[in-house]
Amino acid sequence: MFDLPLPIHPTARARGIPPHIPAGDADLSQPFALTLSRRAPADLMLGRAAPLVLSRFATLAEAMQGAIDHAEGIAPDAAPQLLAILDRDERLVLAGAASDYAVAWCHPVTSAAEARGVVTEASQLRAQAGRVAAWGEPDLAQRLRHRADLLDARLVDPLWRAFAARVLQVAA
Repeated sequence: MFDLPLPIHPTARARGIPPHIPAGDADLSQPFALTLSRRAPADLMLGRAAPLVLSRFATLAEAMQGAIDHAEGIAPDAAPQLLAILDRDERLVLAGAASDYAVAWCHPVTSAAEARGVVTEASQLRAQAGRVAAWGEPDLAQRLRHRADLLDARLVDPLWRAFAARVLQVAA
C-alpha cells in the first residue's frame, strides 16, 4: 500500500482533522512528507487512493514529531489512521497507526524474504476480509483490512530499512 509509486498531492490538512501541523510546511524542497493513507471505499471509487500529504519536514525526527502532533488531534473514539513518512522520491521511510494521542510505528521488514511473507499474509487477510464482508460481517472485514494495511506498513523501502529500524530502537 505505502510502497507503491503513487502521485502525492500536497494539501494543508486532511478533511475533518484539525491542523496541528503548521500549514507553512508545504515547502516541496523538504525531503520528508508526512502522509495520511486514504483507503476509504469512497476515496478508492473516486480515484483518490493516493496518500494525502499532511506536511513536509527537513528531518525524519521532525516528521515523526509531526505524526505525533497529528495524532493529538484525532478524537479518542476515532478509528486509527495510517500515517506514512515518504522521502522526496516517494519511497516509504516509516509508517504507523495514529490514534489516541500516539503513533504505533510499524517495524520494517529486514529482508526481501520477510517482505514476500508480509505481502502474502496481507493478501490472505484481504481475501478473508472479502469473504467475511460477503457473509454480512462488515466490522470484522474492516478489522482484517486494517491488519493487512498494518502489515503493508512494514514494507519500508530497502534503502531505508536499516535506518528506520535503528531510529525506532533509539526512539524506544
